[in-house]
Amino acid sequence: MIIREIDFCGKTLMVIRGFPAPVKQEIGHQLDRLQNGLNPVDWKPMTTVGKGVREIRVNESGQYRVIYMAKIEGIISVLHAFRKKTQKTRRQDIEFSRVALRKLLNRKA
Repeated sequence: MIIREIDFCGKTLMVIRGFPAPVKQEIGHQLDRLQNGLNPVDWKPMTTVGKGVREIRVNESGQYRVIYMAKIEGIISVLHAFRKKTQKTRRQDIEFSRVALRKLLNRKA
């Protein structure tokens, strides 16, 4: 059984805790799947943020996204979490995720 540690970058844990209860529950379930070596049920690669970065998609009481990377030292690093209000991911959310990834990579170097 694989149990990976989760590292919440910046204020991502606080942001997720502010989501509606059903959304928090679903995000928790998807992160649990990751910790156990499985893929989330609904995800896509986020190459616009960086290589190996993925997005968990939760469509419960709206659209919510969790951007993460699971390739560094076997740790799941949650870079950004947000409510998606438009069809396309906002440039601001992509840039925020990129900054978090750069900080993470600099911290691990």
